[in-house]
Amino acid sequence: MTDFVEKGKKIVAIGRNYADHIKELKNEAGKEPMFFTKPTTSYLPHGGNVEIPNGVDCHYEVELGVVIGKGGRNISQADADSHIAGYALAVDMTARNMQEFLKRKRLPWTPAKGFDTFAPISPFIPKASLPDPTNVQLTLKVNGVTKQDGSTSNMIYKIPRLIEHVTSIMTLEEGDLILTGTPQGVGPVVPGDHVECTLVDGSGKLLASLDFNCVQREGGYRFVDDV
Repeated sequence: MTDFVEKGKKIVAIGRNYADHIKELKNEAGKEPMFFTKPTTSYLPHGGNVEIPNGVDCHYEVELGVVIGKGGRNISQADADSHIAGYALAVDMTARNMQEFLKRKRLPWTPAKGFDTFAPISPFIPKASLPDPTNVQLTLKVNGVTKQDGSTSNMIYKIPRLIEHVTSIMTLEEGDLILTGTPQGVGPVVPGDHVECTLVDGSGKLLASLDFNCVQREGGYRFVDDV
């Protein structure tokens, strides 16, 4: 499934899955997983440039991605693992001021999450290389300074529960990606910043790295808040 970026049809992103992240954004935890979607056109390979739109306060959110190998609907937690092909290290880039604007208006978040280049992604990690996804460390640095450093052991909802919940609503297809949420430490980047991310297993082995630069987007949408 090394070609999941080309083959997958959607990115399903889980929100509010780490308690400390919920607190830092002053959100409320739900009684079940919540999610939104990002288009696959937002994928950005390792070494690329995240394009920050004009007027946007752009934030990073490092996450473990789950790559679906076998599609399905109404998948039980007990069967969830058999539908996983592997994993990837990812960053859910967010137009934070635009997201807050949309929240105030009670509108969907899609525009704040779906810009081109807003899903930096590492190469595919086979499932055999990550036997315990519940105990991996996610880190993100901006210009060499560590901003996020969290363990997937702190997820509120584990991966089988996420797959069960998502597929109770929509079918997951081969190559689709689930972003499993971000730990605390999210924050802004600006044009000229360099971002470095790592995924390390419980033994300290580096499983993936993901680097990208931030640049100003030329043309396209310009965000203006009406406050």
